[in-house]
Amino acid sequence: MSKEIISIFELIIGIVILFSGGEFFVRGSVELAKILKIPQLVIGLTIVALGTSSPELFVSLNSLYKGSDALAVSNVVGSNIFNIFVVLGLSALISPLKVDNRLLKRDVPLLIGVSGAVWGISSSGKLSWQPGLFLLFILFINTIWEIRKVNEDVNDEVAKISNKKDSIKSKFFIALVNLFGGIVLLTFGSNLLVKSATYIAQYLGVNEIIIGLTIVSVGTSLPELITSLVATFRGRTDLAIGNVIGSCLLNQLFVLSSCAISSGSNGLVVESALINKDFPIMVISTLVCMPIFWTKGKISRLEGFGLFSCYILYVVDKIIPYINILLIPYYRIFIIYLFIPIATLVLTFKSFKFYYLSKNN
Repeated sequence: MSKEIISIFELIIGIVILFSGGEFFVRGSVELAKILKIPQLVIGLTIVALGTSSPELFVSLNSLYKGSDALAVSNVVGSNIFNIFVVLGLSALISPLKVDNRLLKRDVPLLIGVSGAVWGISSSGKLSWQPGLFLLFILFINTIWEIRKVNEDVNDEVAKISNKKDSIKSKFFIALVNLFGGIVLLTFGSNLLVKSATYIAQYLGVNEIIIGLTIVSVGTSLPELITSLVATFRGRTDLAIGNVIGSCLLNQLFVLSSCAISSGSNGLVVESALINKDFPIMVISTLVCMPIFWTKGKISRLEGFGLFSCYILYVVDKIIPYINILLIPYYRIFIIYLFIPIATLVLTFKSFKFYYLSKNN
């Protein structure tokens, strides 16, 4: 069997292992926190959130340690773009997503601000440890705010106490096994994913940034995708949206900052292609959320289709140079003179409609 086919199998296996590792990590963390009598709210805001973003964390750090800064950064950027366009889009296609008012007033504006700030501090081409510490500080402040403001009685299905009558000692042991087993799987899976993705990129002559923005970011975002889809099927649309917004914040405030701090005095190198194109798309994707969220307090199926279509166009833009370079000018004309004007008109209309209705109510 050729090395190329082996690498493809390793890529798929790495994604599966990452997903399994994240599941074990969340399960063990929740059980351990419950035994130690940590409030359920704290579990949901910290441990569970970290568990669902753990694939991104391990893959980006692993990429950094192997000297692939481009893969580390593009994984974060690509995951955020995927979360908003695909996870929200597909969830809305299943069932219209009801938007909580606090998302409009606080969480989405915070995500927009953080995304813009990350783009700004990365525009120099290097993300040093000082901005990394600043991002971690913002995460700390935001977590404290959440703990103080959110009701302690919020029903968090992820952190439900098990009805099994096992002894505390037995539960503690099982929690530790799940926790450390998850860490082992995440470490091994991330190493396998980075190794195979890097080789495939080199073999196909594709830039590592493209691999990070597409294949790797999709693989590491599977926990968020499955969590939101399951939540939508169960009628927990608030959880589906909150999962996306929370994950996007954590990817930037924790994953990217951890990479910046771990890079030491050299700093985390940010490629110009990411700065000039993909970071702006990440910020635009968060800005798009506001007018869409204003539509009668929900994301409709049509809007979900629009979000998902944006990601298809984004991926096509990445792969079209490797399919037929002659198609690039025509594709650019379609995007610039047709898609962008229509999307801008629709979003502008929604914004004015929301403003008019708000003013007259």
